[in-house]
Formats: sequence, C-alpha cells, structure tokens
Amino acid sequence: MKASKAKARGVETQPDEEERPRHGQRRPKATAARRGTPADAISHYLSADERRAAGKALRDAVPRTSHAGWKLPEGRRDPVDLLVSTNEGRIPALVPIRFGRMMQSPFAFYRGSAAIMAADLATTPRSGLIVQACGDAHLMNFGGFATAERNLIFDINDFDETLPAPWEWDVKRLAASIVIAGQHLRLLDSDCARAATDAAREYRKRMADYAAMRALDVWYDRIDFDKFVAASAEMTGEAEEDVRRLINRRIEQAKEKSSSEFLFPRLVEDAGALPRIKDDPPLIFHPPAEDAPGQETAFAEALSHYRDSLPEHVRTLFDRFHFRDLAIKVVGVGSVGTRCSIGLFMAADDDPLFLQVKEARPSVLEPYAARPAHGNNGERVVVGQRLMQSASDLFLGWTKGIDGRDYYIRQLRDMKLSAILDDWDAPRLRSYGRLCAWALARAHARSGDAARIAGYMGSGGTMDDAICEFAVEYADQNRKDWRAFVTAVREGRIAATREEV
Repeated sequence: MKASKAKARGVETQPDEEERPRHGQRRPKATAARRGTPADAISHYLSADERRAAGKALRDAVPRTSHAGWKLPEGRRDPVDLLVSTNEGRIPALVPIRFGRMMQSPFAFYRGSAAIMAADLATTPRSGLIVQACGDAHLMNFGGFATAERNLIFDINDFDETLPAPWEWDVKRLAASIVIAGQHLRLLDSDCARAATDAAREYRKRMADYAAMRALDVWYDRIDFDKFVAASAEMTGEAEEDVRRLINRRIEQAKEKSSSEFLFPRLVEDAGALPRIKDDPPLIFHPPAEDAPGQETAFAEALSHYRDSLPEHVRTLFDRFHFRDLAIKVVGVGSVGTRCSIGLFMAADDDPLFLQVKEARPSVLEPYAARPAHGNNGERVVVGQRLMQSASDLFLGWTKGIDGRDYYIRQLRDMKLSAILDDWDAPRLRSYGRLCAWALARAHARSGDAARIAGYMGSGGTMDDAICEFAVEYADQNRKDWRAFVTAVREGRIAATREEV
C-alpha cells in the first residue's frame, strides 16, 4: 500500500478533464442531424453508467488505498510559521485573541488552522474529480438555519474558503474533525475511528443515490426538518417523537435569539437621536475613522455595490432599510482579526435589520487548486455558497470597500442552530457526523459529477477504510501541531490572549 501511495501522491487532474462532460453537461457533435440546427449545437451525453465506469477507471492512476493514512511530507513548512503568515492584513490587536482561542484544545486549533491542512492535503493523492469544495468542512461548519420561506434545513453554513477542488479534500477534513472532536470528548479511539468510518460510508452511499437521480431532483434535494428528525432518530436509536421535541425546543430558542426583540436591546443603545451599536471591547467596538474608510459617507459606495449584487426583488426589500451604524464584531476562530462587522439598518424605529459584513480573503485552497473565476473574493464566497447550499440567506451579497478589501454580507442571525459538542456520547457523534457527510455529498453532487465520484468510490468499504485511516493519523498530526503551537506561545514566539469565561 505504501508503494502505491507514494506512486499516486501528487497525481493531478486527469488530462482529458476539460473534454469530459460534467454531470448533465452536453458535448457538441461534429455533424448536424436536426432540421434547422447548426452543427455545433447538436450534442449528446454520457449515461450515468458510462460516467460511473469512467470514475472507476481513475482507480488505475490513483488507487483508493492511496488515500489511506498520513505521512509527513518532506520539507513540510513549520505549522506555526504558516499560521503567523495568515495574520497578514488582520487587525493586529485581535490576533492574540485568535491565537488564544486556538490554544484551548486541539479541536479549537483545528478549526482555526485550515491553512495548514490545505497545504497538507495538496501533498496527498488526487482523484482528479473536481467539485465546488467547502474548503473548511469541519463539524462546526454545519448546522440548521431558516430558508426565506422560514423552513428549517440542515446544511453547510461556512464558505469562506470555498473553491473548486478535489472532492476528497472536504471529506478528509470532515472525517479528521470527527476524530478530533471524539478525542476532545474523551471517547475511545475505537469510537472515534468508527464515527469517521460511518461518515465516509454515509458520503459514499449518498453520492451513489445522487448518481442515480435526475439532475433537477439532485438540485432540489434538501435536508429539511422532517428528514433531519427522521435521520437523527434512526442514527441514534431514539424515538422520533423525542428527537422532534428536542429540535423544536432548539428552534424556539434560535427564533428568540434571532428576533429583533432579542437582538436590538442587547446590541443597540440610543446615542442622541439615532440608535448606535453598543461597544463591548475587545469583541465589539467602533473602529477609528482611519481604519474604516467610507465612514464619513455612511459607506454609501460599498452599500451601493452590495445592493447591485442582490436579486432585483430583494433590492426592493433592502431599500426599505436605512443604514444607521457599523461596528467590528469578533466571531469564530479562524476569522478573528479579519474585518468582520455588524451593520445596523432601520426601516422604522421598531423595525431593525442586522447584517453581518465579513471580509473575504483569498481561499486557503487557492495556492493548491484552481484560481478563482471571480475578481472579488466576496463574490467567490457568495457564488460558491449559492452553488453548494440548497437555500441561501435572503440578503446574501458581496461588495468591495474603499479600503480595497472584498466583503460578503448576510443576516447576522436567522434561526441558526449550531452543534453543541460538550455532552455528546459516541452514538451522538456518529449520528451528527453522518448528517454532515450527507449534507456534504448533496453539496458536491450539485457541482460535481456524482456518477464519476460514486464510480471511483465503489460499493464496498475500501474508500471508507482509507478515509478513516487518514482521519485517525491526521488527528495525531493535528495534536502534534497544536502542541508546537502552545509551546510557541509559552516561549513568547507568538502572543495569545486567553479570554475570561
């Protein structure tokens, strides 16, 4: 296995990739056969069976077993140096908060070190099958949220790193996050490995299902509330009624926390005649004018560009709201230090809208995958999100600031449900990991060729075992990197601030 693994390492996209039709894509014929139709408009397609066979043939160049395990590549860059390099352009005062959050555990470190894993994944074998990848598909970047029709769905919910890339990169990052989360929960090693294998198997089986579906059925598919409840009950062995009751309770809590009645008094204060976002440094604060160009014009130019990125019917709704204030708000782990803000808009005295404005930096995958097709990284994020999600935020759009930075914008909260790992047991971890794998397969099937991916993976457990072996060994690598990171902090090589709980 090691010999074939070394042979396959670094295999690039297959040479005929541009000539092969993607899922549902038509290839022009050289001659015309239809009345009144130009020759270059006549086309044919490959059947699902033909595409599955083409995917299976890729195993000759990149065996599935070559994905197993993790071997430290020669000349691997020091992980601490790589992390420090990602601080370029961040707000210097916030960088210690970012590193303080990453110090908390190997799992927190993993969440903030997507750049390290992107560099590592680029050294592993590539199947040659490209999808719109999430780029940061760990457990905490999945969850529930409300559609524009106010229905709950389960899906990927973070796309800062999205870019076309090999499908297996996302699966490997998800599987490794499951093992690392299991270690964080102090589960048995066997339980962690089983959870990773379950997720890989779920992805494979769901992709096989999508390979057999019509193109429109794949596009319309979503993990709605009923599917989420049924799958959770089946995976954990709990009664469906109990699962439904528990999730409904979480939904009600999310509704309350995303309501204007909850957010407005907690985030806003009266400042003279106009409402103003409350300062709560160092996590919420108004930047000085020199750090927020455009402030004197209420960010009119950037908001105009943002408005243009919205669908026309949403512009009509957005025009009812008027800009009132903007403040930096520290969020997440990997995003800490970037220009992430909340904007307050008002349609009336009791009618607020909170929008999250996030700086969109180049994807961590960009040095190792295809360069983005969009000149604005905010547009890259939005287009990738709309392509991968079954339903996206109503106010999702992008812009460019006077400072030259790219941004994307969405609602601050909209009935968002996130995983709470702290009290999970092994069955719960396996259940949630499988749900994430299902959502990932559905997202990949929208942009990639499900039949080719399914053909490459096959119907047995070879790929499942390979992904599991990689996840277990990479989790060990992540722990070593975390320890080196903590050592660098203690030695004063980098600064980190531990927040008070």
